[in-house]
Amino acid sequence: MELTGNIASLPNRREGSAAEAKDIGLREAPHNLEMEAALLGAILRNNRAFEETADILVEVHFYAPEHQRIYRAIRTVIEQGQIASPVSLKHWMDRDPGLKPAGGADYLFDLAANVVAVINARHYADQLRDLHMRRELIGLGEKMVNRAYDPGIDEPAPRLIEEAEAGLYSLAVTGDVDRGVKSMADAVGEALRMAEEAFSRDNHVVGVTSGFRDLDNMLGGLHKSDLLILAGRPSMGKTALATNMAYNAASVYREIVDETSGHTITEGGKVLFFSLEMSADQLAGRILSERSEVPSDKIRRGDITQEEFNRIAIAAQELAKVPLMIDDTPSLSISGVRQRARRVQRKFGLHFIVVDYLQLLQGSAEKKSENRVQEISEITRGLKGLAKDLSVPVLALSQLSRAVEQREDKRPQLSDLRESGSIEQDADVVMFVFREEYYLQRSQPAQRDNEPQDKYMERVERHNSRLAEVRSVAEVIIAKQRHGPVGTVELHFNGDFTRFGNLSRQSENDY
Repeated sequence: MELTGNIASLPNRREGSAAEAKDIGLREAPHNLEMEAALLGAILRNNRAFEETADILVEVHFYAPEHQRIYRAIRTVIEQGQIASPVSLKHWMDRDPGLKPAGGADYLFDLAANVVAVINARHYADQLRDLHMRRELIGLGEKMVNRAYDPGIDEPAPRLIEEAEAGLYSLAVTGDVDRGVKSMADAVGEALRMAEEAFSRDNHVVGVTSGFRDLDNMLGGLHKSDLLILAGRPSMGKTALATNMAYNAASVYREIVDETSGHTITEGGKVLFFSLEMSADQLAGRILSERSEVPSDKIRRGDITQEEFNRIAIAAQELAKVPLMIDDTPSLSISGVRQRARRVQRKFGLHFIVVDYLQLLQGSAEKKSENRVQEISEITRGLKGLAKDLSVPVLALSQLSRAVEQREDKRPQLSDLRESGSIEQDADVVMFVFREEYYLQRSQPAQRDNEPQDKYMERVERHNSRLAEVRSVAEVIIAKQRHGPVGTVELHFNGDFTRFGNLSRQSENDY
């Protein structure tokens, strides 16, 4: 842009050269007052310049307080459908004491009068935004230096590093503006490319596979930028199901170049598993048990045969080749999850994230001082933002309230999600894992007072018949899916190895 002009009436308090500041050992924050004045003058002379800058600049990006006030007033007037000019703003600015150091409302006329040409206002806006980000970087660095010199009693160095990373991430996101408005042609082209990719696969799954035939059929795979919630009561197997999904996706990871289109098609994916409840070796032990078909309790006790040990050794060699990474850091914050995930994606690549489980994450210090509902809301928004930012599906496990146990039908509902309605609101998919067998095994019928023996035996027979029907059967109830149908998928569950699998009675075909 060329915004040229001679702004002679800038406030005297900003006079003084950089050399003078250097002489007294001071460094001014990066700024360019002439550029700010020229841009404001250009907008005041022609409001079309505002259209080029409105999606980039907000008032805090200006260094001079009076320029912040003027830009805010310009935005307010234009958004009301009026023309922002020195004349239309004069009566507002006359009443604003913040403009007095600059000369009051007369300063508006000086800004507009001294601009000679208006070319490429967006370039000036980009420059001012860059200067603002540099000032923010300086402020963040000074803050972290001071905190490192004088830490609080509950501020260990890793927590300070995490906060510094969170601050840098926030600043980076702030600078990532205007990803661009997509035309319908571009958007349709992207949708068509995804449909073509799904069509070219035998299982028609375009997202990361869960490894379960019927679940993939209903979800179409685990899609980029989606937040998926998997909830259930204790002992339903939600951690086992999430672990199986993570392993299934990682074990089939490969990249194929389509000879026709030249596009790279990714099957499966590299997976990052945040295990806040179990240690990495415990989680690996579960997967090892499931792959070797040796009960995990026998592995822990060492009560195994030579043949079982050989199976474990073979399974361990296979697992070592799988791109499944585990982070078992306890008491992790949502900002910590975000920073670690970004590092993994940058270093190794990343296609799928699992968080076990949502309620063990911590929010920011500000939200923790409010209430748990607000903190959970911040966490779910953070997880959804992470999915969009990294363009990967994020699967987060969640607890359910005890209200489930009070009902005769113990199948979970959306209202059972614990602590926050924002979980349902922010999630693209909400799934519940439910095993009726678990409840039936713990509710053997007891003979009622004055109940005939034959009636009691009928109830026992019905109970045992139902138990036989649901033995080793788990239901995955898809209660919400933003872009697809809801319904129930049945899976096979093997409690000895905490392993889920396809249920053969639904279809004879498999992957």
